[in-house]
Amino acid sequence: MSSPDRLAIAVDLGTTTLAASLLDMATGERLAVAGSLNPQREFGADVIARLDAACRSKEARHRMAELVRGAIGRLAGELLESVGRSPEHLVTIAVAGNPAMEHLLLDLPVDALAFPPYRPLFTAGKTVPAVGLGWDLPAEVFLFPLPGGFVGGDTVAFLHGVPGPRSPVPGPRLYLDMGTNGEIALAADGKLLATSAAAGPAFEGGNLSCGMAALPGAISGVTFDGERLLVSTVEGKPATGICGSGVLSAIALLLDQGAIDSTGRLLPPEEIPSSIGNRLTTMGDERAFVLHRDATRTVWLSQEDIRQVQLAKGAIRAGMEVLFDRAGIESGAVGSVVLTGSFGAVLDPHSLKSLGVFTENMVQTTSFVREGALRGVEHALLTSGGLAAVDHLAGTIRVIPLSGTPAFEKHFLQHINFPHTI
Repeated sequence: MSSPDRLAIAVDLGTTTLAASLLDMATGERLAVAGSLNPQREFGADVIARLDAACRSKEARHRMAELVRGAIGRLAGELLESVGRSPEHLVTIAVAGNPAMEHLLLDLPVDALAFPPYRPLFTAGKTVPAVGLGWDLPAEVFLFPLPGGFVGGDTVAFLHGVPGPRSPVPGPRLYLDMGTNGEIALAADGKLLATSAAAGPAFEGGNLSCGMAALPGAISGVTFDGERLLVSTVEGKPATGICGSGVLSAIALLLDQGAIDSTGRLLPPEEIPSSIGNRLTTMGDERAFVLHRDATRTVWLSQEDIRQVQLAKGAIRAGMEVLFDRAGIESGAVGSVVLTGSFGAVLDPHSLKSLGVFTENMVQTTSFVREGALRGVEHALLTSGGLAAVDHLAGTIRVIPLSGTPAFEKHFLQHINFPHTI
């Protein structure tokens, strides 16, 4: 096979969403990209629910493997078909996911992840034939290394794909992937610490009244000009739901307008000082804020949706604080922040400050990396020795568990409320 015919597929195997890209190995060009929801969601929206299902039933575990293998196989077929390339040209598929997702893809037992000692069954990168995963493809499949039971290949990919801990930075650098299994890493004093906080799918638009992935028509941003509420959507399509960036933008706006108090309570219209209160209504038996209404659809944010975001942001901030404690620094010492996530838009870091995830100095030093994990997988595939490099990087990460630790619980309680805005 001549070198121009060599193709590779990069996969970000997320808990809520899957993303994949087709690469030309000779030119380094990204030929196509595709994505879908993770079909394992029928077993639960988060990692904990799926681990529980897999531990209780081998049939459930086998079914989750079948579902995600089918989804990745379909994405591979879509990518190749979209550019008119033959499967015989595909030589490598590289997959990065958290430990649970990689284990479930391989249909491996997950008891060691769900219970002490919380360790993966493999830590180095793992290579298997595509046919072993049910894919009629000639490629080999590389699973990214898993540094620990709480930190996986998606974190390694994210760190590999951006200016990493090897680069000089002004002070400690924080890496934040705000997804369902929120991954956090901190490079400080020559050390690399990492953890993950079970944030739930709210940041990706999951488990919300009108939540959706960042697909065309998802509300991705919200502004208020004093008279009208203005929403922006993915690709400018008519609003059909709301994705992660839209949810965070909407809550930040409601906090700024005094429509949500610091405890997360959505106030009744008569207690809201601006005309934005006119959009308050009741959906079912709970208060809700209407973001969009037309002849065919209403998109709203409910009190429970706000609570889900509140729990997620509390978990993320608590995880950050635990890493700061371990590194012996204060949050104000962070010199730069690299942010990624399946929000659907470049997220305004001021929204994260409004919610209490970021401090002011973090807002000023944040850079956003779109498709952080997927770009990292691509970088590893297209760089000579890249797959060996991710194994080396994984070996330098010190994993800090959060589950059941008093420090995490203390910080979570401290940061569960929103900051006072008035």
